[in-house]
Amino acid sequence: MSRLRPGAILKAVAKGSGGVFVEHHKITAESQTVRIPVPEKVTLPMLQHIGVPCTPTVKVGDRVFVGQVIGDSDKFLSVPVHASVSGTVVSVSDTTLANGKTAPAVTVESDGKMTPFYGIVPPVITDKASFIKALRKSGLVGLGGAGFPAYIKLNTPDDKPIDTLIVNAAECEPFITVDYRECIENSWDIMGGVYSLAEILGIKNVIIAIEDNKPQAIQVLKAIADKDNAHGDAVKLMTLKSKYPQGAEKMMVLSATGRKVPEGKLPADVGCIVLNVGSVAFISRYLKTGKPLISRTVTVSGDCVKNPMNVRVPIGTSIKDIIDFCGGFTDEPYKILSGGPMMGTAIVNTDVPLLKNNNAVLAFSKNSSVLKPERDCIRCGRCHEACPMGLIPTQIKKYALANDADTLKKCGISVCMECGSCAYSCPAGKPLVQYMRLAKDVVSKAGAKK
Repeated sequence: MSRLRPGAILKAVAKGSGGVFVEHHKITAESQTVRIPVPEKVTLPMLQHIGVPCTPTVKVGDRVFVGQVIGDSDKFLSVPVHASVSGTVVSVSDTTLANGKTAPAVTVESDGKMTPFYGIVPPVITDKASFIKALRKSGLVGLGGAGFPAYIKLNTPDDKPIDTLIVNAAECEPFITVDYRECIENSWDIMGGVYSLAEILGIKNVIIAIEDNKPQAIQVLKAIADKDNAHGDAVKLMTLKSKYPQGAEKMMVLSATGRKVPEGKLPADVGCIVLNVGSVAFISRYLKTGKPLISRTVTVSGDCVKNPMNVRVPIGTSIKDIIDFCGGFTDEPYKILSGGPMMGTAIVNTDVPLLKNNNAVLAFSKNSSVLKPERDCIRCGRCHEACPMGLIPTQIKKYALANDADTLKKCGISVCMECGSCAYSCPAGKPLVQYMRLAKDVVSKAGAKK
């Protein structure tokens, strides 16, 4: 990497199609992250990642400590789950997740002491293999929302050489500000993670990509990059137009490098790795301390929340406890979301636990401008124009309701990112993302029968 000239900031090299200009409500942007008091108990589901659920490794009555493994699996697509508080295991049973699914879980009654597990030590990294092994032990999954195990993403095969690491700090969802606060509050961790990843993985080009509506974050990272002379080179900072879904992996790769990820392929197939900025910062801290992923920052906002803020929360804390810490509700919420309004999941019970990949809890009243009443489709075609992948959502809806898996495949449902651009642009307020998910479910069930 060549050193970035002081004052020089890169611009996007390509522009994708579709997308929408969303109305931002980032009222917590200047809200410094506050750590929540230790909860009385946490419920830690064994499925907090894309892949295979873990199996509990503890039983009722066991004493556990912060950072101790309480669930693991020998399957490939899985990462361990760690205790986020110290205390006593009071339950090992199924629990309901925010998406309505059930999974086995371990409930720990806290002793309030947050005593660390004696086995927590910084990992010894000698090469890529030892780094990947350590990363799996850390329990890291994509903190941007996808929940994909990080060790798998970074363990690219030798026949797919990676020349570019893209640090995703776009955070284009309305309301959510956790990545912005990461840039402001933990910029040195971000830079440390960048340099460690570049050195361990042998990556020559690193780009931190940020939407241009976050000038303070750009300024902070730029100042550190310019002053850091220890490595002889610096990361490249790139500003992107504030257009949703700029933060989607494939969109990010196109904007930052001009490379188009083919259908059915991953960024690694075009020489890129995309990591959320929070994940990069975590890797830096983990390499220094050995402390696994046991807490995360979450934005709590919406017109029903008394004190919107960014909160650092132990994994497994109930949504109710988080809302109560923020002053509770000012009005009866009409809709509560886990995640942002574009891609988040509606929840009906605040007793569900916070997972590793949950980056926001939002609560809206019935009169909120974010929610639109559903009316008849006027066939305006705006959903098609907004789709970054060029799909026709109304057509997909039709075949999803008809349970026509073969036609859905031909319509290209597999490339849908569920970004929500179609629903946002729909003047009739159609829940098109839900129909996209229904369509994928139709195709999945049809494939399972064969």
